[in-house]
Amino acid sequence: MTLFSPLRWLARWGAPLVTALYCAAPLSAQALSLSAQVAAERAAATITGDDVRRRIGVIAADSMRGRYTPSPELEETAEWIASEFRSMGLQPGGDDGSFHQRYPIRSLALDAARSKARMGASDLRFGRDVAPAYAAILPSMRLEGPLLVVSGTGLETGPPPGIAVMGTHVLVVPPSRADVRSAAVAAVVRSVLAAEPLAVWIASDRGNSDWAAAANEELLRQHTVMGDPEPLAALVVRDRVVRPILAALGMDLADLRSRGGEAVRWDDARSVSVELEATVQILIDTGAPNVAGILPGSDPELRDEYVVFSAHMDHVGVGEPDASGDSIYNGADDDASGTVTVVELAEAFASLELRPRRSLIFLTVSGEERGLWGSGWFVTHPPVPLEGIVADLNIDMVGRNWSDTIVAIGREHSDLGETLAYVNAQHPELGMTAIDDLWPAERFYMRSDHYQFARRGIPILFFFNGTHPDYHKPSDEVDKIDADKTARVGRLIFYLGLEVANRTARPAWNPASREAVVGGRVDPSE
Repeated sequence: MTLFSPLRWLARWGAPLVTALYCAAPLSAQALSLSAQVAAERAAATITGDDVRRRIGVIAADSMRGRYTPSPELEETAEWIASEFRSMGLQPGGDDGSFHQRYPIRSLALDAARSKARMGASDLRFGRDVAPAYAAILPSMRLEGPLLVVSGTGLETGPPPGIAVMGTHVLVVPPSRADVRSAAVAAVVRSVLAAEPLAVWIASDRGNSDWAAAANEELLRQHTVMGDPEPLAALVVRDRVVRPILAALGMDLADLRSRGGEAVRWDDARSVSVELEATVQILIDTGAPNVAGILPGSDPELRDEYVVFSAHMDHVGVGEPDASGDSIYNGADDDASGTVTVVELAEAFASLELRPRRSLIFLTVSGEERGLWGSGWFVTHPPVPLEGIVADLNIDMVGRNWSDTIVAIGREHSDLGETLAYVNAQHPELGMTAIDDLWPAERFYMRSDHYQFARRGIPILFFFNGTHPDYHKPSDEVDKIDADKTARVGRLIFYLGLEVANRTARPAWNPASREAVVGGRVDPSE
């Protein structure tokens, strides 16, 4: 057997290989040296199926009780991840020099007994005369101003010239027997809210029993929110209250309701003063953690830019038992597989003697299952300037389905897709092919943590194996994870992250996609 000689190999194949790498793509400011390539391969090889299986077994065990947000078991998971990051030598990216970034979670409810309203000379009582609309969280403040009246559902661009809406209360009069949640009425309400009134009041012609049921439901409603919610001053008020007030102004409520699909009309009723004094009480005041570790970059000019690797460490907790009596929703694939991949990536990158040019953030968030809470908090309270984050590579469910394929959602929206294709082609040994979104109708682009980054202008890729029969069920268990596949996906993301971190140019959006995602249109596929 002929012994391998690095010098002989390099003399024969090194120059052609480097040339081929340069020609294949604008790799980075400098092509990786042979020693750097070997080091990268060695680091990638630390991402193993055995490690993946062991680590998923830790956070998807029954003892973690589904890692609900918030819960003691979620706190345990966060502490375990922080200890892993600490042992790898990462720098803390959380609060006060720790790896933990905490965000508040509150349960709120309207204190109807201490809240009051007045329209003209009429005192209104919550429940009897008025109630919140659209499950609104009313502001804890006093709002006083004159009245405007809006009728009709044929929307135009907004209030006509000469109608100043800010500082006023607006009464919306829907068509007779219209559901205030109907698309037509909701569109008018949104149009009014866009003009920034103090509050929107929707006239309701419900009968006594229907009114009582709907009003009681709203008054008993508790809102669980992350951070400080934006209040929505939207209310429903009974016809018997507004009819005499409008009549005194020469307006007939029945006539206004009969306008139906006619063009929206704004009537001045400024002689009527409206007051709203709502009191919101905090029933529960708690919080939940994110975990962030930072690996500083090696390039003096690029180390203040960051590539984020993200996954959500929470799941849906304990719920309805299945046929076997199992009630613990372990979330082994969703998203222990992604969380562990982030930990594996952190370990691999930390093992490199020559660090990537850009800095790296390894981020595990909570509250994804409750509305992208943790990632939403992270992007509004980042440990580094948000404009310095050049990409988010999000990993959510990568341990099931095809053994040789992973979906990379969002690859058509920035040149990260081209970079991924290049990296994928350079590493056929992984036996892992990244493909486009197979389910655009499911709108997965908007359903995981990367979306919080994307809507703030940060290019993303979302690695995802699709759902399966065990999705959000107790049967999403550790023993069903394809740990070898998960490790190979992790190695692919490692090489991709290394490439993105080393290239001189930041990832760039497709302009049309950026306009769609960041510029106001929610879904780039529309």
